[in-house]
Amino acid sequence: MTAGLSNDANRDAWIERQLGLIPANNKIIDIGAGPCRYKKFCSHLDYTSQDFCQYTGAGDGQGLQSGSWDYSQIDIVSDITDIPVGDGTFDAAICTEVLEHLPDPIQGLREISRVLKRSEGATLLLTAPFACLTHQSPHFYYTGFSEHFYTTHLSELGFDVEIEENGNFFECLAQEIHRLPGMAARFSNAGLSDSMIAALRDLLGCLGELSARDTGSAKLLSHGLHIRATRRS
Repeated sequence: MTAGLSNDANRDAWIERQLGLIPANNKIIDIGAGPCRYKKFCSHLDYTSQDFCQYTGAGDGQGLQSGSWDYSQIDIVSDITDIPVGDGTFDAAICTEVLEHLPDPIQGLREISRVLKRSEGATLLLTAPFACLTHQSPHFYYTGFSEHFYTTHLSELGFDVEIEENGNFFECLAQEIHRLPGMAARFSNAGLSDSMIAALRDLLGCLGELSARDTGSAKLLSHGLHIRATRRS
């Protein structure tokens, strides 16, 4: 795949794999589910979706906006810090690309922990950006989270944490280069010339080669982190 275009595909593939490991008929809650993008991977599970259902797709017009947002499959409409279910209701939870949209992400993690069973093996699948552009504003509060955010706060909540990086430094640079024509059209009085576009194409090729030879730059920068958190006994 061309450098800089694998962010979503990497995340989708990881989530599909991880959901497939959850035992059949387990109760799972998809927190901040929006259009329920991953419900299709939960056919073997007892699936419930939750969202606050306040993002319109247009937002305040600043940064990146989706243009539309479908809440038609949401089962529970609530704030993420006050989900109206009992303690320990679910065997597993999934929360993808949500924490950056919370004024208090730590309180969000506490509430997710509350609704998960206290028994050993209860699982949380969690993703969020490591570094990102403003999106879905005004519901945007953090540009990303490092591995230390997860290891610190999830450990305090009684979870063992496994972390996988999505992309690396070179892939992140390439992703933003793909965005450059649109950013130039939106925020610059001058579009890109043919020579500029050719130079960007060459640079993307260079970044692809460097990414293929990467030896650990994800510790410096990545698209985001994929977290499997498992309740300790």
